[in-house]
Amino acid sequence: MTPAERVLWKALRRNAVDGFHFRRQQAIEGYVVDFYCDAAKLAIELDGGVHHEQWKYDEARDKTISKIGVRVLRFSNESMLDSEAVIEHIKRALRKSQEPNP
Repeated sequence: MTPAERVLWKALRRNAVDGFHFRRQQAIEGYVVDFYCDAAKLAIELDGGVHHEQWKYDEARDKTISKIGVRVLRFSNESMLDSEAVIEHIKRALRKSQEPNP
């Protein structure tokens, strides 16, 4: 894991974010996402510098994963410098996943 991934994993593991269970390195539709919560159908990706060059690949990957109802949140590794803000964003996404569909 990258240093940013270690910071995020420390916050996510053991159901620490509102009781939601996350797994690391989860395979979905032939791709591996950094973190995944099945109950919320939420994938989280932390992107380093290489992702600036492979944005087309990432876009196609997110589109494929989204087709099965999984929402993908992307954060830069640098965003983990304010890990509390990232966790709050994840919490909002988790709450949103629990809202009934009209």
